[in-house]
Amino acid sequence: MTWTSTMSSGYSSLEEDSEEYFFTARTSFFKKPLGKPTDGKQDVEKEKEQRTQLSREELRQKVDLYNAATRDHLKMTLNPNGLYTGFIKVQMELRRPITVRGANHSGTSVGQEAFYLPRGSVNTLHISSNNTVRQVIEALLQKFTVADNPAKFALYKRFRREDQVYVCKLAEGEHPLYLRLTAGPNPDSLSFVLREQQTGEWDAFSIPELYNFLRILDREEEEQMRILTSRYKNYREKLEEALRTASKPG
Repeated sequence: MTWTSTMSSGYSSLEEDSEEYFFTARTSFFKKPLGKPTDGKQDVEKEKEQRTQLSREELRQKVDLYNAATRDHLKMTLNPNGLYTGFIKVQMELRRPITVRGANHSGTSVGQEAFYLPRGSVNTLHISSNNTVRQVIEALLQKFTVADNPAKFALYKRFRREDQVYVCKLAEGEHPLYLRLTAGPNPDSLSFVLREQQTGEWDAFSIPELYNFLRILDREEEEQMRILTSRYKNYREKLEEALRTASKPG
């Protein structure tokens, strides 16, 4: 896998595992009125059945149609062995800090540090049709040298139907490039989002990670206090200057 990254704006929300939600124009989330939580194993089996039913000619036609419709030059390539390669974009929507591995000039690990990844970071990965959701998650974490367990994260698909946007968690065995191929290049039809697993607010983190997060909060509190103190100091100086001006005779 290879990747590049850009920045873009985005929105995020909380979902329970394996449930569908829809996003309305009023920017509120509701559970889908009909339907049951999806079964990850059934999703994988259904996708596998659909993929294996495609003939070589059908696959070539789908790749050709996809390449004709794409506007960003991120085309797919069908190889002689029947595998195909292409690009997917993944938006990072992480609410919690991540723990990254530090390194010196020689590449030797020098400890770990926690920080918040900027919201709206979009990464473009070059992957194969054989790559699974789990492998895509691991590639994204490797890019940012994230030390956290990949099991803490999940890949979601987001797609639009009429005036609603649905967000569904993908099973680890699903193949994102196949989903991209069948949906076409339009991001409204399908986009990918990396989020934390919804397994409890802080249960998945170790004691050292939690201490790192406390240090982050301390630094943020100190910075906010410094900004607030400076702002009121500036106000006070302006008021004192106004009083001095007003008290001068004539």
